[in-house]
Amino acid sequence: MKPKEETLVQTASNLSKKVYIETYGCQMNFSDSEIVASVLTTNGYQLTNQSDDADLVLINTCSIRDNAERKVLNRLNDFKRRKKKEPSFKVGVLGCMAERMKADLLDEKKMVDIVVGPDAYRDLPDLLEEIDRGRKAVNVLLSREETYDDIEPVRLDQSGVTAFISIMRGCDNMCAFCVVPFTRGRERSRDPQTIVSEASELVTKGYREVTLLGQNVDSYHWSEGGLDVNFAQLLELVAQVSPLLRIRFSTSHPKDMTDDVLVVMSKYQNICEYIHLPVQSGNSAVLERMNRGYSREWYLERIASIKSIMPNCAISTDIITGFCGETQKEHQDTIELMDLIEYDFAYMFKYSERPRTLAERRMEDDVPDEEKNRRLQEIIRLQNHHSQKKHSKYLGRTLEVLVEGTSKRSEEENFGRTTYNTVVVFPKGESRPGDYVQVMITDFTSATLKGKIV
Repeated sequence: MKPKEETLVQTASNLSKKVYIETYGCQMNFSDSEIVASVLTTNGYQLTNQSDDADLVLINTCSIRDNAERKVLNRLNDFKRRKKKEPSFKVGVLGCMAERMKADLLDEKKMVDIVVGPDAYRDLPDLLEEIDRGRKAVNVLLSREETYDDIEPVRLDQSGVTAFISIMRGCDNMCAFCVVPFTRGRERSRDPQTIVSEASELVTKGYREVTLLGQNVDSYHWSEGGLDVNFAQLLELVAQVSPLLRIRFSTSHPKDMTDDVLVVMSKYQNICEYIHLPVQSGNSAVLERMNRGYSREWYLERIASIKSIMPNCAISTDIITGFCGETQKEHQDTIELMDLIEYDFAYMFKYSERPRTLAERRMEDDVPDEEKNRRLQEIIRLQNHHSQKKHSKYLGRTLEVLVEGTSKRSEEENFGRTTYNTVVVFPKGESRPGDYVQVMITDFTSATLKGKIV
């Protein structure tokens, strides 16, 4: 540990330095950026929302798909041009891509000065000292213990209405297509008392919605000192913090979601009636190749339980098209499953091979790209139809909406979301961010509801 005097000198020397954090990928990455912001501001850095003003730019990255990495590499090329003009300007890469591509980022392209994996953010101040001395700095070691549960995040959402709370890190599921276990390590859960405290503090500060985050929230489990808490119990603890605080969570895994979670959801009005339950494919053979741990029949049984316990619950999903060996018949099974369930919303992608995954090592990426695109477009068209159909059922109904901010399209309108996670746009009136308002739905698209406050 550094002597106190040296730490104070370091903090003082950083007071004039500004850091800009740019985040790509999942909600977990955005939550991690808030941890990074806390670590750096505690050590004297100032946050800026303009990269041109920054002495240090940190890009928090995603490796889940090839397209995500390409976006980051293009962005790094932009900053590389600035680095040539300003030798004191520094660039760092954080997160999943940092862990996966550390050698390329530091050595081959000379794009970055610092590379930090998702379990090493506490080490950032020391690593930044290293680059101040003219050295490259890297720490991508994965941890079996790190949860950052003692760090209070700096909330980067300017609205002050919604926030993320990370309840666990890592993933023990070895899905054949997924790189997360290699970039984020094994599962470990946070102390539930720190989660409840964080939620309570957010309510005190005026926040009105939290999303509990984990790669697989259903496998949350904390056992220590006689305290034994699973996800359903944690969900109930957070719901009891305040009736004014809405609770969401992401992401659920079909093989681990149990009815006790659904029962808790139905018990508390402030737990949103919305579940994101990724199916990936509607064919059991494809699911087996994906190593998902469930069959088509198991997934449909989970959907039946949701609809039985919470009949009005909105359901969204993830779908991958063109996975290794997928036949037209297997693709058609996904189409048929979509028609059976009629999801409210879906994230839809064509399969892209990721390094180090089981699929990359043992399977052939044999579906032609043209065919992947054709199947993807078919899925997108069908989902748009289902979303339109779902939204039409809200026409004429009055829904409670949490106001999140001003609409991007008009300064005269606000937007917010319903318990079903549907975006609603409406004339502002007297409503302000953080208010709960009753909105009668007057129009809709496949993506958005429109209405007026009543």
